[in-house]
Amino acid sequence: MYQIVSATVGDIGHCAMSPYSTPKRKTVGRHSRKLMASSALGFILVLAAIVAWCYYSASLHKADLLTTEHLDLNKHGYVIRNQAGVVIFRMEFRSGTLDLDSCSKEGKIINCDKSNSGNINFFIQTVKPKDTVTCYRVRWDELEERRLVEHAMSCGGSHWYGGAETWSQHWPIALKGQRSPEPFITGDIYSNHQAFGGILERYWLSSNAIAIKINDSVPFHLGWDEANKTLLFQSRYDKSPYRSDPGQYHYVTLSYRVCVGLDITSIHKYMVRRYFNKPNKVPSEAVFRHPIWSTRALAEVNQEAVLKYASDIQKHDFNCSHLELYDGYTSDYGDFEFDTMKFPNSSAMFQKLCADGFQVTLWTHPFVNYNSVNFGFGVERGLFVRAPGGQLPALVHWWNGIAGILDFTNTETRDWYASNLQALKNKYGVASFKFDAGETSYLPLDFSTFIPLHDPSTFTRRYTEMAMPFSDRAELRSGYQSQNISCFFRIMDRGSVWGYDLGIKSIIPTVLTISILGYQFILPDIVGGNSHTDRTGGLPDRELYIRWLELSAFMPALQFSLPPWLYDDEVVNIARKFTALHESLVAPRVLELAGEVLYTGDPIIRPLWWIATDDEVAYKIDSQFLIGDDLLVAPVLEPGKQERDIYLPAGRWRSYKGEYFDKGPIHLTDYPVDLDEVAYFLWSG
Repeated sequence: MYQIVSATVGDIGHCAMSPYSTPKRKTVGRHSRKLMASSALGFILVLAAIVAWCYYSASLHKADLLTTEHLDLNKHGYVIRNQAGVVIFRMEFRSGTLDLDSCSKEGKIINCDKSNSGNINFFIQTVKPKDTVTCYRVRWDELEERRLVEHAMSCGGSHWYGGAETWSQHWPIALKGQRSPEPFITGDIYSNHQAFGGILERYWLSSNAIAIKINDSVPFHLGWDEANKTLLFQSRYDKSPYRSDPGQYHYVTLSYRVCVGLDITSIHKYMVRRYFNKPNKVPSEAVFRHPIWSTRALAEVNQEAVLKYASDIQKHDFNCSHLELYDGYTSDYGDFEFDTMKFPNSSAMFQKLCADGFQVTLWTHPFVNYNSVNFGFGVERGLFVRAPGGQLPALVHWWNGIAGILDFTNTETRDWYASNLQALKNKYGVASFKFDAGETSYLPLDFSTFIPLHDPSTFTRRYTEMAMPFSDRAELRSGYQSQNISCFFRIMDRGSVWGYDLGIKSIIPTVLTISILGYQFILPDIVGGNSHTDRTGGLPDRELYIRWLELSAFMPALQFSLPPWLYDDEVVNIARKFTALHESLVAPRVLELAGEVLYTGDPIIRPLWWIATDDEVAYKIDSQFLIGDDLLVAPVLEPGKQERDIYLPAGRWRSYKGEYFDKGPIHLTDYPVDLDEVAYFLWSG
C-alpha cells in the first residue's frame, strides 16, 4: 500500500513515492525564521517604494500639466511670468475654482472639464504669432444654465490704459471705489456720469507689455475694486441687455486673449495691426488745417444769425474749414426740412455762404420726436426700434424730448435716413453732417430690432456706418468697432471748468485713451467748453478759454463755437496766432501721420511712453503728449499759472524758444510759459 503526498523542494526523486509510513516532523531553525522575516520586510519595502514612486511621478506629471510657456495655472487662476521669471500678469477665477484632477495637457493646450460648481469647458492655448509676441487664448464655458463667469485681473504693479471714455478721465486708468460688473456698452457720460463712454473697445494695455482683448461674442460686463486693485471681467445674460442666440440655453462663455511683448509700444502695435479695423482714407485736408466754426453757442439759430456769424468770422480774419449749422434749424426733431419761420429763404442763405467761400455741414441725430411729420410715417413703415413682442415703437427720452429711435439694423430705415440726408446735400450743397448721439444708453430698457442685437453696442456700430457716404467732413461722437470709418470722432461735450470731470484736464487723457482704442482722426470739443448749456452759464473764464484754445491748436483738428471776439482784442490776437501755428506746424505733421494710420493704425497723438518704454515717469504723465515721435507738447492746464513742470524723456530736445536740452531724461521745474504761449519741444536727434 502506498499514499501519494505533496512533494516539497528536495523531495523530488525516487523517494517521492514510497510505501506509507508516518512522516517525520521537521524542525524550523532560528536561521530560517530570520530569513523569512527579512524576505517579508523586503517585500513591504519594495511595495512602499513602488507606491511612493507612483505618487511622485503623478505629482510631477500634474505639475507639468499646469505649466506652459511662462504661464502657471492653479485652481484659483493663473499667472504669467517674463523671461526672468518675474510675475507680470495675474488673473483670478472669481466665479469658480478648477478641479485640477479634470485637467489634461495636449501640446500647448491645457483643458479642464470640471470646476467646484459643476461641468465646464476650460482651456488655455499658447500661440506664438511672432518671435517677439506670445499670446494665451483663454476660454471658460459654463455648461450649467444661468451661471455667470467672472475673472479678476490684477492691476497692481503696472499701469493700465484703454477701455472707454469716462466722466472723470485719467491716464493711466485710476480705479475709484468699488463697482459691481455692469454692461460694457456705449453710453452718454454727459447725462450719466456712471456710464461707460460713447467710444469704447474691449481692449486694455499694460506698462508690463501686456495687452488683453475680450472676444466680441462675450456678453461682457466690467467692474472694479480699488482696494484690491482689480478689474472684474464678467460674462452673463441674466439681468443684462445682452441676448443669447434664440433657441439656445443661457450658457455663458468668457473668452479673451492675453498677449505679451517686448515692450508696451511694440505689443500695442502688434494688437492694432492684428485686431483693429483701419480707415480706408484720410478725411478732408481742410479740416486738419483750418478750424470748424459751429453755431452751437448762438443764442438763436436763424438765417440772420447764421449769416452774421459767418460774416464775423471773415471780418476778424479767421480761416474756416466749414461752418457747422447746429441744432434748431428744423421745425421739429426728426424733420429734414428747414423751419421757414427761422429760415425764410434757406436756399438764398446757402448761396450766400457758398459765394463767400463757406462749406456748410448740418447737425443730425437718430431720433424722430412724436410731433414730427415723420413720426407717423416711421410707425407705418416699421422704421423704429420696437417694444418687445409688438410693432409699436419703443419711445425714448433724449435731451430734446420724447421720440422714436431709428432702427439701423433695418435696411429700409437705413435707406430712408440716407436718402433724406442726400436730399439735403443735393438741394443745398451741404458738405456733410455732424452725427450726434448714437450711444446704446438711448435704447429703451427692453427693445426689439429688425435684426436681433446680441450685443447692444452693435447699434452704435450700425449708426456710425451711416456716416460713411459723407465721411470726408463727417463727425461722430460715438464708436464701437468703428475705426474703419474715415471721419472725425469728437470726444464728449466738456464743461467750461478746470479739472478732470469733463473739464480741460480730461482732454489729454481722453484723446490718448481713444487713440489707444484705434480712433485717430480726433476732434476735441469746442474751444472753451459748453458754458452756454447747463453747467456754468455765461462766457467761460477768460484764462480757461485761452488755455483751451492753445491746447486745441495742437490737436488733429480744432473747433470754435464761442468766438474769441466775445472777449477782447488780445484774445482775438491769441486765437489768430494759434490757428496760424496749427496750420503751419501741427497740420503738416498730422496729415503725414494720418496717411500712415491707414496702414499701421498707430496713434497720431501719442503718450510719452511711446518713445520711452523703460521710463517709469513717462507712464504717469497725463498733461503732456507727443504728435508723432518728434513734437512734444506741454500746455498749461492750471488756473493762475504762467509756468509749469515739464518732463523730457531721454534725447536731445529743442524748445520753441530755441533752447537745447540733451541730458535727458530731465525735469524742467517751473518752466515759464506766458498766457499767450504753449511749451513745445522738437526732437533734434
